[in-house]
Amino acid sequence: MILNDIQTRRSVLAFSLKPIEPEKLTAIFDAAHLAPSSGNNQPWRFIYATRDNPEEFKLLFNCLAESNQRWVKNAYGLILTIAEMISTYKDKSYPNKYAWHDTGMATALLMIQAQALGLNTHPMGGFDAEKAKADLHIPEPFQPVAMVAIGYHGNVQDLPEDLMKRETSPRNRKSLEAFVFRGKFEK
Repeated sequence: MILNDIQTRRSVLAFSLKPIEPEKLTAIFDAAHLAPSSGNNQPWRFIYATRDNPEEFKLLFNCLAESNQRWVKNAYGLILTIAEMISTYKDKSYPNKYAWHDTGMATALLMIQAQALGLNTHPMGGFDAEKAKADLHIPEPFQPVAMVAIGYHGNVQDLPEDLMKRETSPRNRKSLEAFVFRGKFEK
């Protein structure tokens, strides 16, 4: 049986400017920090901004592709996920080839926790990682991975027609047979 918060999670486009309670923000990051990671390196980092600090929000917002800015303008918060690409284990440093994977797992837990708290999220790859690194002072060996819009659900009728159509279309997922194989890879 699939958890309801996984089953009902969707990358929404219609957000409300309703403020997110500070304890809910703490809870989503607390959930993320419980994610598993290779060698327990916990390579994830998060930079977030909310509408209550317009300067901080604008820094993240301005890194987004214009196509995402169209609808993110109504989200209350933005989160940039970041991966530490170098690990240390037993006083040795080495490239962490699992950093993005582990950061993705932490982000998934963050998003599921948000859903459980009545919040909506929408992860995005459409942003300028180099601009984010420069504007947000992200040092090496850290790499921006994705941006996540977060907030309460808004009025779908307030979206432009093309986005309203995307928001109200059925959720389209591949069949299990398309990506789950037993024993060996299938075409």
